[in-house]
Amino acid sequence: MQTAELRAILGELPFTAELHETALQRLAEVSSLQQYPRGAVLFREGLHNGDLFLLRSGRVTLEMNVPGRGKLAILTLGPGEMAAWSALIGTGEMTATAVTLDDVQAVVASGTKLREMCEQDHEFGYHLMRRMATALSRRLLATRLQLLDLFADTPPTIRPDVSARGATT
Repeated sequence: MQTAELRAILGELPFTAELHETALQRLAEVSSLQQYPRGAVLFREGLHNGDLFLLRSGRVTLEMNVPGRGKLAILTLGPGEMAAWSALIGTGEMTATAVTLDDVQAVVASGTKLREMCEQDHEFGYHLMRRMATALSRRLLATRLQLLDLFADTPPTIRPDVSARGATT
């Protein structure tokens, strides 16, 4: 795929749509468009992954191994969302396994190349990390809601020694 086509695709994705033209072009230069069939594993919990995934179509579930409970789906990602953010930060070891629920098309970018671009162009890095922070904030909220659902069958425990503000009385 040519860089111009990939740049156009990046301009459509919510994660990257508001990046300026130069940033979209640079991002396209270090990315590729990949296809994954239903049931494919994009990355595995505990293993190193160096790529950032921006979903164009399809859905991906994030699963974690929970001691005593086995593999649990913790979040579903869809078009326009990002997966494997730790590749951009450079930590590399995945905290979840990503499995495609549908046929998936994703823009895949090298975390190493993205980090180099951020170091070389701080304005690009700021805008990319700002989008990353926004995405992670949404993911944190979604995970909190998922946890509420996970424990919904258990009635809340009311402790008389804890006030509404959480301070012990």
